[in-house]
Amino acid sequence: MSALGREDCYDYAFADVHEAQVAAMNERLLGRLGRIKVVGFRAKEAGITEIRSLADAVPLLLPHTAYKSYPESFLFAGKWDKLTKWLGTVSAYPTDGVDLTGVTDIDGWVEACGKAGLFVSCSSGTTGKSAMLVASQADFDHICRDSVAAVQWGSSIRAGDMRTPAGPASAVAYTPRNVANGQAMMKAFVDPEAPRFQSGIPPVTIGSLTKMVLLRKAIAEGTARPDEVAAYEEEARTRQEALDRAQEGAVDDIIAKRDKRLYITGMWGALYPFAVKVRERGYSGKDFHPENAIYLGGGLKRAQLPPDYREFVFETFNLQPDYIYQMYGMQELNTGFARCKEGGRYHVPPWVVILPLDKAGDALLDGAGRGQVEGRAAFFDLSLDGRWGGVISGDHVHVDYEPCACGARSPSIRDDIYRYSDIEGDDKIGCAGTVDAYVRGMS
Repeated sequence: MSALGREDCYDYAFADVHEAQVAAMNERLLGRLGRIKVVGFRAKEAGITEIRSLADAVPLLLPHTAYKSYPESFLFAGKWDKLTKWLGTVSAYPTDGVDLTGVTDIDGWVEACGKAGLFVSCSSGTTGKSAMLVASQADFDHICRDSVAAVQWGSSIRAGDMRTPAGPASAVAYTPRNVANGQAMMKAFVDPEAPRFQSGIPPVTIGSLTKMVLLRKAIAEGTARPDEVAAYEEEARTRQEALDRAQEGAVDDIIAKRDKRLYITGMWGALYPFAVKVRERGYSGKDFHPENAIYLGGGLKRAQLPPDYREFVFETFNLQPDYIYQMYGMQELNTGFARCKEGGRYHVPPWVVILPLDKAGDALLDGAGRGQVEGRAAFFDLSLDGRWGGVISGDHVHVDYEPCACGARSPSIRDDIYRYSDIEGDDKIGCAGTVDAYVRGMS
């Protein structure tokens, strides 16, 4: 953990930290066995009392679906006490201190948990059910420090640059994690006096996300009432119209700021059509400042874009390689992996143990720790405090343990990541069923 923020953070080989990582995972296990119920269940089921190797850690990893294992009836029926009990199965801290007085919806429940020091953020739920991820204040402190440090390692963007913010209008999920991280990034890289575009779009709260997911499910099952469907369609139409208006305003905003050193943020699905609109107004790279910077997080999220979408965005806003920061990460982890400029690989810091698994997520690949391997990505994030650090993702990755062209020696992940569910049509993790059943039973 002491490597956080150091220039040589990624200048280590797997062999340098292997023993320390195994010892640290074991320390985490011993400290969490009696605190996180689902970890105790996994350890007992696998007959593991200590971690002495990477392979020992594999049965203790949680499938990413574990954070979606709450019964949807808790949301439909407003069973906030039951949902709180469910949260207690995956939380490192007890949930019996959550005061549910006056809670009438999911947003109120999230607020009540936050008052008790349990900060719940939801995934977007683009594939259905939202994951509910609990974090502590220590987690947020780490996320904010790590994000700022990683940007400065992976690019020439620097704290104190005093940049002007700009970017596409989008409906971003309003969660405690997003708010904390966004504020840290703005504080580091943006001039507090610089004008910020206000889209006027109501924030997408956890409550509105959950409502949308549940209604989509009811529509698919044919159980939604006609008035519910009509209200949903009207709300969707109104939101889309508001987003369209806001997007035109965002285009006006970035054009007006084209002589400034910009700090652009966004995801590819929003950035590409945003760049198209700027081009339609007659502006391109020749009109923008040569030291513009961009922070890119997340994949395509199923957006259908042309093959040259990256180059098109970079050329539109005159973005040079030194000022382009890209990262790979997931909500289940505290840590994002910075993409280097020379090797085009995402580098893994020493406090995150990468565990490449077979497709079923049951076994560590034979080649783990040397050369190049490909398989399902799993991680143990040793920085996590509020929940268990071990997670099996839905991503297929190529892991490289050889030194990178950028000079960093850390394990890294090639920039050709895909989700099993997107390419192969399913995503069945071997341990998911038993973990989900256990968590449901406890709640």
